[in-house]
Amino acid sequence: STRNCPRKMSQLPPKSPLPSLASEGMNSTIDSLDNMSMDSFWLEVENIKQSTEAEQEECSLADVKTQEEGEAEAEWLQDAGLSNLLGDHASENDNIVLLSTLTKTQAAAVQRRLDTYSRSRRRRNKHPVRDVRDIFGVVSSEETAAEKEMPSKDQLWHNLRTSSVQRKTQDYSCTVRNTGKEEAFNMDVAYSEQAAVLLKGSFLPESRRAKDGNALTKFKIPKGRLGVTRIGDLSAQDMKKIPTLALIELTALCDILGFELKRNKAAKLKTTEKRLFGVPLNTLLENDQKLLPNTKVPLLLQALLSCLEKRGLETEGILRVSGSQTRIKSLEQKLERDFYTGLFRWDDVHQNDVSGLLKRFIRELPAPLLTAEYLPAFAAVQNIPDMKQRLQALNLLILILPEPNRNTLKALLEFLSKVVARENNNKMNLWNVSTVMAPNLFMHKGLPNKIPEGKEKQLAEGAADVVRMMIHYQDLLWTVSSFLVAQVRKLNESSSKRYQFCDKRIKNLLRKIHADKDKAEKSQAEPSKTVKVHASLLLKDSLEVHLNNATRVADVLKQFQKNLGQNGWNIVNTVNLLKCNNSVDCTNLLLYEVGGNIGEHCLDPDTYLLDLYHINPHAEWIIKQNPSYPRVF
Repeated sequence: STRNCPRKMSQLPPKSPLPSLASEGMNSTIDSLDNMSMDSFWLEVENIKQSTEAEQEECSLADVKTQEEGEAEAEWLQDAGLSNLLGDHASENDNIVLLSTLTKTQAAAVQRRLDTYSRSRRRRNKHPVRDVRDIFGVVSSEETAAEKEMPSKDQLWHNLRTSSVQRKTQDYSCTVRNTGKEEAFNMDVAYSEQAAVLLKGSFLPESRRAKDGNALTKFKIPKGRLGVTRIGDLSAQDMKKIPTLALIELTALCDILGFELKRNKAAKLKTTEKRLFGVPLNTLLENDQKLLPNTKVPLLLQALLSCLEKRGLETEGILRVSGSQTRIKSLEQKLERDFYTGLFRWDDVHQNDVSGLLKRFIRELPAPLLTAEYLPAFAAVQNIPDMKQRLQALNLLILILPEPNRNTLKALLEFLSKVVARENNNKMNLWNVSTVMAPNLFMHKGLPNKIPEGKEKQLAEGAADVVRMMIHYQDLLWTVSSFLVAQVRKLNESSSKRYQFCDKRIKNLLRKIHADKDKAEKSQAEPSKTVKVHASLLLKDSLEVHLNNATRVADVLKQFQKNLGQNGWNIVNTVNLLKCNNSVDCTNLLLYEVGGNIGEHCLDPDTYLLDLYHINPHAEWIIKQNPSYPRVF
């Protein structure tokens, strides 16, 4: 039986173009979950309700207001890094650079929202919006002749789509469901482009879900010649470009699948006198970094997780069995008073109370950990019929999250994986853990609590399944797709050149793009190259490496390890070089790509360096020590 939830779980209804597909996928999904016990979910909902009854009137976020027509599109364009398209007079170069990197489906998504915004402004009789042609500069009266040569609005967007970053042809046959076998998860081609190809053909959506984690489809990311890039491998400067690109790609994917990407409007947060619970993540991290610089996950959360990992992983029913609400409230007050003084004694705390504090910490954040803006989108992932496309959407949502939220979520998911790994002792399998944690992630006191009648069970099971996917596939979800890295490179290249537009600015832009592409293809014919690899923090000398089509990063690191002991190099820092039997541990070293069309990129050991050189010939390659991070913090 279903029960009324005390909080809202946002959902994303399918758009009208593909109602039957979405409805059929959802129905088959929910039917397959009928045999799964949701008792843990509803028990957790009751526990949350009891623990917050006295605080029901408090609200950290303002209720979500209905947006006027065009307002959502304006916010989207701003978040997508295209705010200049909204004004009448602004610098266009940055927009040109971004637009030139978009795929066909991404460009269509931008155009669709710009058109909607333009229509809404005309209806409200505001100042005329700029024509799409004006995105590339204001044409003076003396340029009348040049105007005749300008492409039409539709032709301009067509040119941008066809001249976007070109992707090599891929075999999409792996996307057809192949139950029971390991499947390839293609990250070389934009997800929306893959979906567009599948939409033209026919494929069987895989909707089967089971509470046994081992029954989930196994996905593997095929390593291309450039290897795989994980979150954390890119510099902070380059990572700042990823969320806008991911938002555009997620919107394009939803457009292809027939789903409307709805987002809540962020509201101002209320201040609190507390120092730990109910404090924004950014504020927590600012305070923690005064004690420990470079802290990426709140110290309180680290302490809670550490305590549970030491003494709670073997506890039967951990997370599910609720601790005493009176003790939990008392512990919260003691932590507020003693945590930063170091006087709080974790050894005296019952493990079920610690798990209660953990869940309370997540719930009491002023804004949801998955953010108020994108909580509806996370909840809506359940409506996508195909498992692989659900994961594609989740991957993009993870990349869109602010860094503090993403790091905190990763720390939590890593802990939950450890709980699941001890299932034989604690009796908490993947589905049990997911049903317990879903209410804490998807219900928030700062959001409206109205749930459509009769939808409680469907939303509850869908939310639990999204949590289950995040736990089980977190390694895949914390990967930056190759097509996004390629777009970052293109942004960096174009930004440094700062195209100067004149009478024939569009044709010049397209000619430049094609010329760069031809030049790159010509350079790729070079069979070998000799380069220098630096290790300035370790050695005064550089390593000369002869590259061929088979040279990988791992080979260079092995060569560096070998030469270190043979050539009598002048070692700058012997203390930091870990040694075993008088030899350098190669696994302690990493090779970074620095400069050129990338800020800094930690390279996959399986990256083929000659291919990388052709893509970024002006970069330096530097060997550094592995920072040896057990977690993201």
